[in-house]
Amino acid sequence: MQIAQPLNGYRAGVDPVLLASSVPAKAGETVLELGCGGGVASLCLGRRIAGLSLTGVELQADYADLARENAARNGIDFTVYPADLKALPAEVKAQGYNHVIANPPYYDRARSVPSLNVEREVGLGGDTPLSKWVSVASKRLAPKGQLHFVQRADRLPELMSAVFKSLGSIEVQPLYARTGRDAHLVLVRAKREGRADFRLHAPIVMHQGAEHGGNDKNYNEIIEAILRHGAGLSFGGVA
Repeated sequence: MQIAQPLNGYRAGVDPVLLASSVPAKAGETVLELGCGGGVASLCLGRRIAGLSLTGVELQADYADLARENAARNGIDFTVYPADLKALPAEVKAQGYNHVIANPPYYDRARSVPSLNVEREVGLGGDTPLSKWVSVASKRLAPKGQLHFVQRADRLPELMSAVFKSLGSIEVQPLYARTGRDAHLVLVRAKREGRADFRLHAPIVMHQGAEHGGNDKNYNEIIEAILRHGAGLSFGGVA
């Protein structure tokens, strides 16, 4: 799959790819991505699982256009609306989705310095709290529908506080860069009307070795299978 990204501004890394790999969607189901950017997460999901109905919402019109172009380039049907998640289009609000996915901005700008690049800042910081992302996502879920987020580990308490208010069957998959380091990312999954106990899964260590060596990322077999071969990720290992 080929994805075009801007030379400047926000550029997606492996995080949305990992998010897409963790969604256990099935052919015929509907998926909504909030803040889809250039479409990386939705398009990776659409490539892995054929027959999905994919919809995206993106605040920045240039990125919404880019997401449509990327979808056309890869032959994947993806409907993208240029809109603020706080004011969703009527077409989106009229539907319940089997899955709602999001890679919200990672940085709380009350505790960090904003980027001078406006487009990059919207992708990394923005002014919409995590609680609003969760609230909007929860309301768009069909009965038994699932929410899927990827977020920095240090913002997990904030994210969980919002998720616990409206969803159940909550699962957290920690992602560690290397053995001996703290978790840097988490994948969070929750279900509308879910009743299962909370699950904190065994961590996945993304890289082999204690430290980065040259240009070789040294991804382990789980991450390599996702990035190179489009594998799915079950919480705890490869699907």
